[in-house]
Amino acid sequence: MLGMGITLSVDSFLAVLKRPSAVILGTLMQYTVMPLAAWIVCLVLKLPPDLAAGVILLGCCPGGTASNVISYLAKADVALSIVLTSVSTLLAFLATPFLTWVLIGQTVEVDVMGMLVSVVKVVIVPVVLGLAINYFFEKKINAVKDVFPAISAAAIVIIIAVIIGTNSANLGKSGPLVLLAVILHNGLGLAGGYGVSKALGFSETEARTIAIEVGMQNSGLSVALAIKHFTATAALPGAIFSIWHNLSGAFLAGHWSKHSVSVPDESKVPSKKGIHSKKLG
Repeated sequence: MLGMGITLSVDSFLAVLKRPSAVILGTLMQYTVMPLAAWIVCLVLKLPPDLAAGVILLGCCPGGTASNVISYLAKADVALSIVLTSVSTLLAFLATPFLTWVLIGQTVEVDVMGMLVSVVKVVIVPVVLGLAINYFFEKKINAVKDVFPAISAAAIVIIIAVIIGTNSANLGKSGPLVLLAVILHNGLGLAGGYGVSKALGFSETEARTIAIEVGMQNSGLSVALAIKHFTATAALPGAIFSIWHNLSGAFLAGHWSKHSVSVPDESKVPSKKGIHSKKLG
């Protein structure tokens, strides 16, 4: 999260004001489609309480930072992806605990306040700190800024390895079921994000971006919260999702990258040149 914050800028958040409709839709779908899809998957597959808690917690988490890379590869809107990830991440301290409690609180005890505090510690504090470091020391850290995503990825890989190792005894029995739940959950998010966006008249580029953002979750956060507030078994869906959504995202990006997207009329679309050049330059 600190690495994510360091790669962001104030301009990333100011971009929300230039395109509120796409940001509102993407954020709204992030916290409706994915939680509801998780709940439906748990009901259909009749998952045991620990695994159901993990899947629903995963569905209630914000978008993952890997979506920004996938959006770039899919010839989607990277600027919009960055803004959506940022906004959903900052809303997570309220949305994630509350939605988890609403959807699973009848079956599994959910410490809403404890989870809220955890999200503030794990997400808000490091992201804001990273944003401040980037704002005040941008010139000094430019040379090493590109290293932070790699450090973040390495940290997630280590966390996943620990979770897989901890659940090695359960993988033979629960692994295939969890994988099926993850595939269905991710697929519903990608399809829902794209389908609803197109149905509401958004451009192909925006629909691709929203689909990727909705379908790809911050699985690292879900793992951390599951370990802290549920069980090691509840962290398994997040660990497997972390691997799967990168594979499905890469496959989808490969498919979309082969299909060109018509350039929208610049007179009708707010300029994104500034944020694009800042992020991708």
